Amino acid sequence: MQVPRTASTPRQRLFGGALACVLGLALATPGLAATPTSPALPVGAQPQDIDRLAARIQKTFDVPGMSVAIVKDGKVLFAKGYGVREAGKPDKVDADTLFGIGSNTKAFTVAALAILVDEGKLSWDDKVIDRLPGFRLYDPYVTRELTVRDLLTHRSGLGLGSGDLMLFPVSDFTRAEIIHNLRYLPPASSFRSKFAYDNLLYIVAGDLVPAVTGMSWETFVQTKILDRLGTGCAATVSLIAGRNVAMPHVVVGDRMTVVTPDPSTAYDPAGSIQCNASGMAAWAELQLAGGKFRDGSALFTRARQKEMWMPQTIVAPLPESAAATQTHFRNYGLAWFIEDYQGALRITHTGGLVGMVSYVSLLPEQHLGVIVLTNQQSGGAMSAMMQSLLDPFLGKPAKDWVKVWADRQAEQAKLADAADRDAEAAIKSAGGRAFLPLDAYVGVYHDSWRGDVTVRKQGDKLRMVFSRTSDMAGDMQVMKGNVFAVRWDDKTLKADALVNFRTGMDGKVSGMTMAPLSPTTDFSFDFQDLDFVRTAATAK
Repeated sequence: MQVPRTASTPRQRLFGGALACVLGLALATPGLAATPTSPALPVGAQPQDIDRLAARIQKTFDVPGMSVAIVKDGKVLFAKGYGVREAGKPDKVDADTLFGIGSNTKAFTVAALAILVDEGKLSWDDKVIDRLPGFRLYDPYVTRELTVRDLLTHRSGLGLGSGDLMLFPVSDFTRAEIIHNLRYLPPASSFRSKFAYDNLLYIVAGDLVPAVTGMSWETFVQTKILDRLGTGCAATVSLIAGRNVAMPHVVVGDRMTVVTPDPSTAYDPAGSIQCNASGMAAWAELQLAGGKFRDGSALFTRARQKEMWMPQTIVAPLPESAAATQTHFRNYGLAWFIEDYQGALRITHTGGLVGMVSYVSLLPEQHLGVIVLTNQQSGGAMSAMMQSLLDPFLGKPAKDWVKVWADRQAEQAKLADAADRDAEAAIKSAGGRAFLPLDAYVGVYHDSWRGDVTVRKQGDKLRMVFSRTSDMAGDMQVMKGNVFAVRWDDKTLKADALVNFRTGMDGKVSGMTMAPLSPTTDFSFDFQDLDFVRTAATAK
């Protein structure tokens, strides 16, 4: 997943890895300290500047570990790790420490498809249903017309993060089930009319690889792309056990919490790659070279690279940063955002998983690439580092981006706290009286794409338990009438929800809908897409 538009991200989870580089440069070699100065790096982005900046960012945003890499003019000028892999433990982050890159995985999926396009085995404008005959969306017309290009450009009509509750929290949905359940998700807009970021269609895009080649997405990406980069990056989390890996962290209240990495491989094509600073530097170098490795061999042709960076879907610039970065336009290509930044063309993407975020920026006209990886889901930390490094290369006056993003994060925290207070006040002012006895709400409820939810009575309150995951269970508080608030036991989710029960003509409860309790809830908790029908009056 892409990182949400807040300074601190509960997960974007997706979706959204890292890479390591063996280009023979001292700064990219584990165990070697950065040189005091480098003539190829501008003032403000010298190794000692980055060291100081990293220390300040880690302290300001409470980030246990991070990695930074810079590529310029076909060379890796800097690749280094900071801090620790896991809070409270001594193992250090270095340039080869693997991070989950989340939605930056999507560019690797597009690269895999580009290889097939170059080989004449696939076209961007092939109809998906011709390649995957069992594929269906809610609207038959869109099912017939959706192309491979549409899978990659967030313009299908699905809503923001639609269906992500099959992915987060950790669930046992298989890839086949996720793709099948797309047919039950109603559109939020008309086909090709607007941008709405989604993860599920990239899972479908990944399924094109075995359909065309007979090889799994994981095997294809590992052997055809990652192994050729020669950097130790892994296509899926199942390949990193026992290696130099950063652990994800989430701040709950004032406490730093280590979370267990999601073991699911269902969403691999949308956000699974585990990579490192050195490897992401190699990836950035290949992108800037039009798909060529240093030895002159090609992963994909320059024609394919130009298609990746060709605007496909208009995206509104982020209002909180457009003025500060002189961003006038923003588009989405094939797994990349395309925008202007401080007068320069920028090709960029972020990625996030629970407890990790990543950020890649490519400035083609400056032959520059910058990568930031962290093991704490602070969007402010990665953005402060990124913008502090880009500006010196563009000759811009020094700006305290750490303060800018710290202030934004503080403002976001205030908004989140205010939303929580408003929710608590609403619960208290609602009177706490239900229209019906609590026993009347007990039962099993079924949603066509998410499955079953059980509501049971426990003592003098109701309790909700989602199926297919062990992480979504919580007590329900009466607000008023048939509206309840559900508070999840797992506070790292930061995604409490509203539940509105509906009744039939007989006055009995017949179903329920849900919505996020707070406006700051991460978009991957798409409660608004759920529509439950009561299937049994007895809780399991």
